[in-house]
Amino acid sequence: MKTIYKTFFRLILLFTIIIAPATLVEGKKRTENRSSIKISASDHYHAADAIKTILGYTVSATPVYQKNAELANLMKAIAFKAEWKRTINMAIGLYEKMDLEQVGLSRKAFEYAWMGYYKLRKRGLLRKTSVLSVCDFSQASSEERMYVIDVNKKKLLYRTFVAHGINSGREYASSFSNKQDSYKSSMGFYVTRQTYYGRNGLSLRIQGMDKGFNDLAFRRNIVIHGASYVSRRILNKYGVMGTTFGCPAIPQEMSSRIIPAVKDGSCFFIYYPSKRYLTESTILNG
Repeated sequence: MKTIYKTFFRLILLFTIIIAPATLVEGKKRTENRSSIKISASDHYHAADAIKTILGYTVSATPVYQKNAELANLMKAIAFKAEWKRTINMAIGLYEKMDLEQVGLSRKAFEYAWMGYYKLRKRGLLRKTSVLSVCDFSQASSEERMYVIDVNKKKLLYRTFVAHGINSGREYASSFSNKQDSYKSSMGFYVTRQTYYGRNGLSLRIQGMDKGFNDLAFRRNIVIHGASYVSRRILNKYGVMGTTFGCPAIPQEMSSRIIPAVKDGSCFFIYYPSKRYLTESTILNG
């Protein structure tokens, strides 16, 4: 916080010098009782000298005006960091209030989910802002790793199993893809769209919002649907959950409740602690 205040103070002082009267930049002659005396260049006061001292740069008066873009970028970076910190603090507060750690959702997964939800909502890309769904693929498929949260009422609506793509891994998902016929899951943020009835019964289309990570999901026919092979019965019988062609499938008996609750424009997030994704996601870092 001290660093931010110090930076703002420097910026304010810098702008004051830049817009100061031209006489400060060009230098003014001492006129008191010496109107006829010529002043040498060393007696002139230049804004560049003050700027040099404040910023620690070697500059002249002319290049100062060319630094507007650099200063604008600096201010954007400061604003971004402040917004990120404020949003994360909000996420931490909600996480603790809803006691999500107790029900199995990791804090990191929720923090990133909340940040993406916040940014999608801010950009007007969510029609249904009351619901946030998080699939924590850092957990095994034998865990109930899908969490549907009522944001307004600050409570967990559903927690259930969710399957990953057959080529993403067996018990754990560890490989992801955005390519057609990869039969892998795609991590990142989605916005739910309309429902339809297909071979898996009630299904929900989802649109990938993370460029390069899941933005081809709609074309790949990646949807949320119920499946008989995603159940505790299958887990008990085979010791491992069933897999899909890339869709986040949920238990058949839960689909009739969860799909209506999240359809038509809510945020759906598939989390995995991939360093590349977390640093390159256009939603998280845009």
